[in-house]
Amino acid sequence: MPDQQIFKRACKLMGNRFELSVVADNEIWANEKIDLGVDEIKRIERLLTTFSDDSETNWINQNAGIQPVAVSRETFDLIKRSIRISEVTRGAFDITYGSVDKQLWNFDQKMTALPDKATAKKMVRLINFRNVVLDDENCTVFLREKGMRIGFGGIGKGYAAERAKQIMKQGGVSSGVVNASGDLNAWGVQPNGQKWTIGIANPDSSHEIFSYMDITDMAVATSGNYEKFIMVDGKKYSHTISPLTGLPVTGIKSVTIITTNAEVADAMTTPVMIMGINTGLNMINQMKSIEAVIIDDYNNLYTSKNINIK
Repeated sequence: MPDQQIFKRACKLMGNRFELSVVADNEIWANEKIDLGVDEIKRIERLLTTFSDDSETNWINQNAGIQPVAVSRETFDLIKRSIRISEVTRGAFDITYGSVDKQLWNFDQKMTALPDKATAKKMVRLINFRNVVLDDENCTVFLREKGMRIGFGGIGKGYAAERAKQIMKQGGVSSGVVNASGDLNAWGVQPNGQKWTIGIANPDSSHEIFSYMDITDMAVATSGNYEKFIMVDGKKYSHTISPLTGLPVTGIKSVTIITTNAEVADAMTTPVMIMGINTGLNMINQMKSIEAVIIDDYNNLYTSKNINIK
């Protein structure tokens, strides 16, 4: 009987680098299963993208302040779960962040100054998950105010990774990894019978590893200020904007969330960053089956209560 090995494929999907890995003893079989995962991610991208006029997300946005839009049950349920996370995080996670004008925040080298507080505050007035009206019976979504926009940047990648895993498992893959630009969803074990070893990136040098953990049947997501940022007067400002102030959050270099579901892991990194170390960890410690690792601006490491990292 041929030995089990890891078959991998990397591709650009949803604007991110995805890598899908399958443990198998047959390369053709493994590639068929990877195809299933890739096709599922592409399907979700078509559903959620804001770069296509005929996506459900854009229909909702185009009808903001005008009328409710009928959507698929899948999109409806994802929005419903997003709003639940907004409630738990007291608005630190909010899919209506799409309302912030790109002219205010374009994290490129041309940006040399922060917008003033009053302008930023004015820009975020449309960010309010409470103004998303869901009609369960008719499966419609309505944004109350004109100019409001939703976007799935904070949860879509994790949802796609979770769905790809489910589809591949249904296809018979007992061990594998879906890596969505560093957000990992791993199940089963490696060919040597060991759990999967994952590294948490060093926020000062994303190609180096800060610490390791062994996981199986878990998802891990990291959000850090090293991904996208600007330097203003020698200070680094991350691309994570607080929906409450419209200004970048400071104090935390990276947040890693470890839990059983990739969608939840992806969605919880940003709110913990926005809430700050104490409030963020306090919230995580009250939740079941979820852990956090935080690295602050001074490279101090903070973890939730049940965590064991090397």
